[in-house]
Amino acid sequence: MAYNLLKGKKGIIFGALNEQSIAWKVAQRAVEEGAEIILSNAPIALRMGELNKLAEECKAPVIAADVTSNDDITNLFTKSKEHFGGGVDFILHSIGMSVNVRKGITYTENNYDFTHKGLDISALSLHRILQTAMKMDVINEWGSVLALTYIAAQRVFPDYNDMADNKAYLESIARSFGYYYGVKKHVRINTVSQSPTRTTAGSGVKGFDGFINYAEKMSPLGNANADQCADYCVTLFSDLTKMVTMQNLFHDGGFSFTGVTNAVIEQMEK
Repeated sequence: MAYNLLKGKKGIIFGALNEQSIAWKVAQRAVEEGAEIILSNAPIALRMGELNKLAEECKAPVIAADVTSNDDITNLFTKSKEHFGGGVDFILHSIGMSVNVRKGITYTENNYDFTHKGLDISALSLHRILQTAMKMDVINEWGSVLALTYIAAQRVFPDYNDMADNKAYLESIARSFGYYYGVKKHVRINTVSQSPTRTTAGSGVKGFDGFINYAEKMSPLGNANADQCADYCVTLFSDLTKMVTMQNLFHDGGFSFTGVTNAVIEQMEK
């Protein structure tokens, strides 16, 4: 059911890769709620071809951007202003990558060249996007920016590896830039800490299936899925949440505040 929460609003969705992607679901929901969007991802992701399907469904242009490149982001924002005839009202940052995880390198043995690359893509990219947006006056008054994160930024999940560090830095950037952009133009910036979700990126983490089952048993409401996350993101893009900023918002069925559940105790006693 649609409520026209984003009627007349315009936005940019970074990171949709395939139908498993949270960003893919957010794009669909945003359009259902009345928004016009632009889709963006790295050139290599665009070559996979799946994003064209979403673009056709959402009637959205696709503009390639390597988020480690200031020039690419500037080009994206220039074209977005031309396309929309002005600024945007919301941005989703759904970008994350760890070469150390992909290569199976443990946290204590991290290759620092890989670490730098992952940090640049997963966290510094948010700073780069916001810095460029502020300089180019891309985000409209009372706009909303969301970045997807994970509770491993606060707690140790061994196989999440250096992505935990990346997410911690991502959340810090959201808080810090949230202050400056809030003062300058009432733009709000938040992170959404989602339940473990079967995305292409998430599935690359060692022991992921076992952890999803554990999180399900640890969450009073169960794990939140990608469609539910998209619903939540839409509310945070809408005018109903204009005074929410600089927050890390847990969307995880209660996992983040549960010490233990009977289901986990029973499992341990078997």
